[in-house]
Amino acid sequence: MANKFFSKMADIPVGTAGDRLTEGCLVLEGGAFRGLYTQGFLDAMMVNDINMGCVIGVSAGALGGMNYVSGQIGRSARINLGFRHDSRYVGAKALIHGHSILDVGFLTEERGIFEPLDRTRFERPDRRFIAVATNCLNGETAYFEKGKCSDIIQAIRASATMPFISPMVMIDGIPYLDGGCSCKIPYRWALEQGFEKIVVIRTRDPSFRKKERGSSAALKFYRHYPAFAQKLADSTRDYNRQCDEIEQLHAAGRLMRLAPSEPVTVSRIEGDLEKLGALYRLGWNDCLAALEQIKAYLGIQ
Repeated sequence: MANKFFSKMADIPVGTAGDRLTEGCLVLEGGAFRGLYTQGFLDAMMVNDINMGCVIGVSAGALGGMNYVSGQIGRSARINLGFRHDSRYVGAKALIHGHSILDVGFLTEERGIFEPLDRTRFERPDRRFIAVATNCLNGETAYFEKGKCSDIIQAIRASATMPFISPMVMIDGIPYLDGGCSCKIPYRWALEQGFEKIVVIRTRDPSFRKKERGSSAALKFYRHYPAFAQKLADSTRDYNRQCDEIEQLHAAGRLMRLAPSEPVTVSRIEGDLEKLGALYRLGWNDCLAALEQIKAYLGIQ
């Protein structure tokens, strides 16, 4: 049985990121608990004063990006490693409160059991933040930007709400689910916005591609939402195409792709805290190893 407490919680860094912003767009892939890799990477970036002016994230990338924009070093890791085996987050109580075995609202709502999000800093207008979700009525990708949508926290919840196991999240009368159902890595948004400097953080090693499976489960489960069902059914093929194009753009110098230096073996709802902690540390170490390259790409002196 996996331990219920991470043995090296004391090693997770604490502190607040600096105020200097760097031009460019940071793109964060999702992956549920594989997002611990991203969280380690982002903490190392903050400790080294790399705070990008625009952040766009999908699912776990949106959750980690939220804490990156709020400048709270280590908050994401402390929540995920500290509460992974709390049934209010994952388990029976989550099912009761959030109607899902994994209650994303546990991370975004302030229930007084862990350090609150620094909403004042998060809401500052000098820094853009976009959470990516999927419109269940038409299957299209929705980009919710802080300061321009009705409820960015609700949008983050929608972005991180997994299909099949979680209920849809209503925003302005429209149901939404995980942004990864329609766009798993939103680098195209950054390109279309005209950013010259784009940094993409993956949660899988560069060679990873998903095995394509039949689409009957999605088409049957979401038969009342046919456009969404088809988009979900096509998502694996679309993801593999995205991975290929990211590698091409990286090779051409159009963006900087950063990814785990070794294969990631944790599952989406991994319960082994030592494995999750090791993944966090891998992200941290990979960032430090690439630090000078990142600074050179972004023009940081």
